[in-house]
Amino acid sequence: MHLQFLLLGAFLLWPTSDAGEIIGGHECKPHSRPYMAHLEIVTPHGHIGNCGGFLIRRNFVLTAAHCAGRTITVTLGVHNIEKEEDTWQKLKVIKQIRHPNYNPFTIRNDIMLLKLEEKAKLTLAVGTLPLPSEPNFVPPGRMCRVAGWGMTGVNKPGSDTLQEVKQRLMDPQACKHYSHFDHNSQLCVGNPRKRKSAFKGDSGGPLLCAGVAHGIVSYGKWNAKPPAVFTRISAYRSWINEVLKGEH
Repeated sequence: MHLQFLLLGAFLLWPTSDAGEIIGGHECKPHSRPYMAHLEIVTPHGHIGNCGGFLIRRNFVLTAAHCAGRTITVTLGVHNIEKEEDTWQKLKVIKQIRHPNYNPFTIRNDIMLLKLEEKAKLTLAVGTLPLPSEPNFVPPGRMCRVAGWGMTGVNKPGSDTLQEVKQRLMDPQACKHYSHFDHNSQLCVGNPRKRKSAFKGDSGGPLLCAGVAHGIVSYGKWNAKPPAVFTRISAYRSWINEVLKGEH
């Protein structure tokens, strides 16, 4: 894995580093992305890490499997993670449900459902995000958006506000340098000619195409050069539905 790394909070990778934001993007209008969830993770070694996620039911957040930890606290209704507002809803995760075939070495099946201790209150600042149907195979060439609280540069700390960047879905050939890339269950995201990408701290956040979550930020190159690899949500709809049905 010398060419790639998981795009999770920098604390999970280097305990002395700072987490920052998306590269080449812009700050979102406050609370214009009401589905976004900020995850604070206590790792098995006691470090604090951060990931993104998104609300798909009032008591369920979807994120990346590699964002699992000893404990996770989800905050909804956040714009600036350092400035608490009355829009915030801080909820404990009572169950972390990783995909049963998640492989931390090949980073396949990098998807996880988080069951919240209580149902979120739906407000102007907190809402759910729709998922694609199972046969909905979003094709290369589509322009989509990704949001998160990750880093704004390889060596840059960023602001603490939610950032967003436009990303193009690439042909699978553009991700052939990732030895375990699978077009059926993953998306190849980001034009290699542009310095725009998700980065450390953005893991678990959604890739939005026409208002629907089609991907989950998974991993990319150490130098943030696009494209990066996202989990293809449509490939996991039956598993998601099964979990939601069984956890009611």
